[in-house]
Amino acid sequence: MTNRRKFLQQSGTLAAASLLLGRSALAETFMAKKAAYPIGLQLYTLGNLITTDTKGTLQQLAAIGYKEMESAGSQKGVFYGYKPKEFAAMVKDAGMTWRSAHVGGAPITVDQVLKMAKTAEDSTKIRNMMAAMKNMPKQLNLTDDYQQLADDAAEGGLSYLVSSFIPVGTLDEMKKAVEVFSKAGEACKKVGVQFAYHNHTTEFDNVEGHRPFDYILSNTDKDLVKMELDLCWATKANQDPVALFKLHPHRFPLWHVKDLDKTTGGPAEVGAGTIDFKRIFDNAKESGMKYFFVEQDGAPQPIQNVTNSYNYLKKMMA
Repeated sequence: MTNRRKFLQQSGTLAAASLLLGRSALAETFMAKKAAYPIGLQLYTLGNLITTDTKGTLQQLAAIGYKEMESAGSQKGVFYGYKPKEFAAMVKDAGMTWRSAHVGGAPITVDQVLKMAKTAEDSTKIRNMMAAMKNMPKQLNLTDDYQQLADDAAEGGLSYLVSSFIPVGTLDEMKKAVEVFSKAGEACKKVGVQFAYHNHTTEFDNVEGHRPFDYILSNTDKDLVKMELDLCWATKANQDPVALFKLHPHRFPLWHVKDLDKTTGGPAEVGAGTIDFKRIFDNAKESGMKYFFVEQDGAPQPIQNVTNSYNYLKKMMA
């Protein structure tokens, strides 16, 4: 009887311990999954704020809760007038990590950018933007400066270097894009950085019997050239992001997370538009997503807008 009682006591203790360990492991797994997707921000959203007060703006973003940053070109150059190490240190001092940088894929003409315009208002904005760029420092691009940009990305400790735009309006332009991206991918690989390409809506147009999105992915090495899927622009082009994940699994380590306004059809705060983000995030594994960045082109009140987007995502992911 004594042995039986002792056996039962020991068994009960082991069962309780196993249950507690199981719960602990489950909790750790759940927390690790959440921690794997810190909320990031594409700094393009902030307009001139990031160039006029870089340090102060980064501190504001950290106070909101943002942990990851993706930079964009500016009137002061690729890295807001700083050397890669300088900007990386500034981001780190604010308590965040600089993960990715947007750079141009090729020298851009007004006519090439105007192909992206959907309205007369878009055309006016593009012309004004291109006029302002004449007074900006030379913007490095992947066609001419892919090795320097790859080296700069490595110097800044970046994980990704992303082509923000390249013309794909003709078959020749698509072939050129494949050539540029392949060279950029090789250059990035040599210095420990991953290259990726960011889409707009034009990648889903029919161009001389090809869809640029598929043409580029099918004609580049899947390990050298990844995609940063802009969920808003893909949705605006009548594409289902989840279907794209299944079509090209594990090719999308980066996302741009912005919503599509119900009325205007333009970018909106995350959670204020028509996109079902929960469904998309539920398929993150098939996508291969590593990092995502909130973005809102032309945000009217940038700090408030990115605060609202952050709060929506934090609640959705809780």
